[in-house]
Amino acid sequence: MMKSFSLKNSIQYVLEKQRFMCLLIGITMSIAIFSVVSMSSPILKPDFGTIDIHDTIISNSNPIPRRIAYELVDETDHVNAGGKVPLGLKGKHKRILVTGGAGFVGSHLVDRLIARGDSVIVVDNFFTGNKENLLHHYKNPRFELIRHDVVEPILYHKTNVMGTMNMLGLAKRVGARFLITSTSEVYGDPLQHPQAETYWGNVNPIGVRSCYDEGKRTAETLTMDYHRGLNIEVRIARIFNTYGPRMCIDDGRVVSNFVAQALRKEPMTVYGDGKQTRSFQYVSDLVEGLMRLMEGDHVGPFNLGNPGEFTMLELAKVVQETIDPNAKIEFRPNTEDDPHKRKPDITKAKQLLGWEPVVSLRQGLPMMVDDFRQRIFGDDKHDSSNLLTI
Repeated sequence: MMKSFSLKNSIQYVLEKQRFMCLLIGITMSIAIFSVVSMSSPILKPDFGTIDIHDTIISNSNPIPRRIAYELVDETDHVNAGGKVPLGLKGKHKRILVTGGAGFVGSHLVDRLIARGDSVIVVDNFFTGNKENLLHHYKNPRFELIRHDVVEPILYHKTNVMGTMNMLGLAKRVGARFLITSTSEVYGDPLQHPQAETYWGNVNPIGVRSCYDEGKRTAETLTMDYHRGLNIEVRIARIFNTYGPRMCIDDGRVVSNFVAQALRKEPMTVYGDGKQTRSFQYVSDLVEGLMRLMEGDHVGPFNLGNPGEFTMLELAKVVQETIDPNAKIEFRPNTEDDPHKRKPDITKAKQLLGWEPVVSLRQGLPMMVDDFRQRIFGDDKHDSSNLLTI
């Protein structure tokens, strides 16, 4: 008992009377830990509690299985005294952080950034991302991969709202330009067709899809608040349905569902009567739109999507033509709050960004099928590592 009491008194004395010494010890330990972390491999690092980036940042931090969203921050090599990114520096190489960059769209974006000479840091928790998407960059000295969560735990509303706030805060600290990749889901089940950026949407705030829909709407609100209140340079993209190589095979999206089912000789699942419409853009078109938006002078929002409109039955027909004319279709009850129509009005992107999609569904789908076939069956004849170039 006496030993225990003495030890307790000793610890209490140190904590209460020797606070300065404890502070010095704490600082020393922090410096030692930071030094060890700094000397570790730049290719793959363990989880970090905080991230401190002083160069260019691109972020993609959405774990939603049915949609992809991006928060993209871009800081050039030179930031002026006002904290803004000087325009006209498109030729400058940048150091860019991409959160969620191991995922479907993020990895293609990383490919483009590396190809143009930028240095890229990818931060991903690999919840939906796949580090194999980036294997071809691991030996590149301009590429770095960090395993980290932008927000914990991973919940739809926390990622959309808190993740966006974290990235906006980082953009403010380093004087960076910030691009958020919002979604066509902000339009809900639209009463306007096609959907222009001026349309405010028709969203059920308490429905099964509302965490994502309203979370993205809130993320856009936060982005504009930082822009108006703190003078942060921002860009807003509203992404419509996107497909292509590296999509998750069983992520529940209609294109990946149909392709995987047809390849496996399973019936393609159509929910409802199959007359609901969507518009499908190939991933290279989206990446081009994101880069033009980031480099341009306009805040947005901008619709980024392919205005070619297909019913679910028409999409199933294209998949049959591409994979198996005898593929079967199975009808199931429709899901709650499923939008009846979805088609982007891209007039604004055409006029201000000089952007429009160039890859049709019948051009892009075979390349996605090749990728899925290789991953499902191990057919090494096909190489889906590259984007379509037209």
